[in-house]
Amino acid sequence: MPETSAQLRVLKEEIVSCRKCPRLVNYREKVAHEKRRAYREWEYWGKPVPGFGDAQAQLLILGLAPAAHGANRTGRMFTGDRSGDFLYAALHKAGFANQAISLHRDDGLHLTQAYITATCRCAPPDNKPLPKEIANCRSYFERELEILRPKAILALGRIAWDGYLEILKQRGVLASRALYKFAHGAEAEVALGTPRLFGVYHPSQQNTQTGRVTPAMYATVLRRIQRFLEK
Repeated sequence: MPETSAQLRVLKEEIVSCRKCPRLVNYREKVAHEKRRAYREWEYWGKPVPGFGDAQAQLLILGLAPAAHGANRTGRMFTGDRSGDFLYAALHKAGFANQAISLHRDDGLHLTQAYITATCRCAPPDNKPLPKEIANCRSYFERELEILRPKAILALGRIAWDGYLEILKQRGVLASRALYKFAHGAEAEVALGTPRLFGVYHPSQQNTQTGRVTPAMYATVLRRIQRFLEK
């Protein structure tokens, strides 16, 4: 574990200093300077957001990208927005988090057996990173996979699902991403020796407020993941 923690710290430092994507650098810093009125007293993070969680995690949770006034403000994945409120409440109920609240980096939140990361580390305009921007971030996720060696991956949405499969495709593990269709509750064992892949709809405010995603739907998938990890 000490070696794993040290490797993650080095990686986090590299991520936070990244400036590979000019469009994202400009946007994240513009948002951090202008701020939202409700958060005008905050000192926004305004940098790439590193992964967060247990260095011994068996479950790696993969999201899309930081929210402009969520993780781009607080500096921690899924912290400070409605998506995070939903996600951490679900993780707490399932036993992966010590509390359901995620407000800022020093709020006492800890994850157990889980680590949260994203396909894109900077807040993108309209929550839509470009393919090139996702590709620029891919090596960071690959290194997290190598360091953590998780037993399961939970993809939050189609882009995260496809992002992980693209890595396996580039490694020659599978011929086409189309072989594995994304859906809420989807599950795939892509190849022997790779993590079991699970999929859920993204916990965006649009999905949770319309009922497309409910706490019960997340609880069902997280229970399946727990049973798999206990094998």
